[in-house]
Amino acid sequence: MTKTRDNWGSKFAFILAASGSAIGLGNIWRFPTVAYQNGGAIFVQIYILFVLLIGFVVLIGEISLGRHTQRNPVGAFRRLAPGSAWKHVGVLGVLSALGVISYYSVVAGWTLSYVFTTAGGIFNSQLTQAEISEVFDGTVGNPLKAIFWHFTFMLLTVGVVIGGVRKGIERWSKILMPLLLLILILLVIRSLTLEGAEIGLSKFLEADWSKVSGTTVIAAIGQAVFSLSLGIGTMMTYGSYMNREENLVRSAGAVCFLDTLIAILAGLAIFPALFTMKGMEPEVGAKLIFIVLPRLFSEIPFGVLFGTGFFVLLSLAAVTSSISLLEVPVAYFVDERGWKRRNATLLCGMIGFLVGIFSALSLGAVDWLSEITTIGTRKMGFLDLMDLFMGQYSMTFGAMMIALFVGWRWGTPALLKEITRGDDPPGRLRKIIAFQIRYICPLLLIALIAILIINPNAFA
Repeated sequence: MTKTRDNWGSKFAFILAASGSAIGLGNIWRFPTVAYQNGGAIFVQIYILFVLLIGFVVLIGEISLGRHTQRNPVGAFRRLAPGSAWKHVGVLGVLSALGVISYYSVVAGWTLSYVFTTAGGIFNSQLTQAEISEVFDGTVGNPLKAIFWHFTFMLLTVGVVIGGVRKGIERWSKILMPLLLLILILLVIRSLTLEGAEIGLSKFLEADWSKVSGTTVIAAIGQAVFSLSLGIGTMMTYGSYMNREENLVRSAGAVCFLDTLIAILAGLAIFPALFTMKGMEPEVGAKLIFIVLPRLFSEIPFGVLFGTGFFVLLSLAAVTSSISLLEVPVAYFVDERGWKRRNATLLCGMIGFLVGIFSALSLGAVDWLSEITTIGTRKMGFLDLMDLFMGQYSMTFGAMMIALFVGWRWGTPALLKEITRGDDPPGRLRKIIAFQIRYICPLLLIALIAILIINPNAFA
């Protein structure tokens, strides 16, 4: 007897949940700085181009596979290509999602801890860069603190996912996503009203052709793939809960639009404020968020309020992404193994937490985990290696295989039939989608994989 599968209550619910999956820490702490370093407005335009060429189309393909089969990544490939090796692409997606959440929860735990650190007023006085670095080192280098915040964040994620699609993920997406957008808009307004904000605004929005190179194109392609959470089964799983009558193409477009909008708004929140302070320069990743910006918060008016709101924003973005990551392996156990959702969620959450302990201890708490090996010119610890293999390599490979499967194995006629269930996109758009998923997406993703193999630090 086949169990009735849960689904989203509305198209709006799917868009919010899928956008939440796509909108994560990378949109806020990576996109603005990468845009600044690669020509500002020029990079944004190139990025949008590759979202349309790759992200939008692969997203349509991935959602289509989930909705057509009403299954998780493993079940989807099994149903459409029974007895073949394609199911291993689904297995890779499930394992990758579990691997990513193991270290993502660690980093997200830092943002959660900084909500309380900032609200407590530690950055209320003008601290030096060295003093702020000590605060961060005390957070990530203390094993008990690092594991505690990792556990706390994972517990929050499990608490949402265990509630199911409608009562858990959908309910919280309807709360968290509007709240995230509201806080971000308030931060943008505050940032733009600072004295001297126009300097940072011009740095972010003006086109600087002198910074444009081949690296710019590579960074834009990578950001388009990683930002939309493609290739590891999150969108396929979310698509499996989508009603067949809904307009799939329009929903995918809405997800791409919201994902890009949040990234641009993050730049408008960070850069005007950043360049109001002399000597402040943008960095990528953790250094920008936990060292550079707290120094800014310690010097600007109402910095405690501004900083607390910023870390609440980061935590919300992290939660909306983490619940989609955990849902992938949970859906596998529910669909393929017949487990109850509660048991599947607790098991997957426990595995993610236990594996994540190694990442939590790799930022100074345990020396041998901090520098396991050197790849290229970069010394890499456990967390870095997890991000490289389970994140960058796996996501890019998974996205490429999905494009090849949809374009050549499942076939573009089947894809077009699926996307026309809820509506009938214009004939020209259908032809463009079919051509891109069959030729453009695989070629660009193969090129991206080659670049990552040659230079593993390309997106560091």
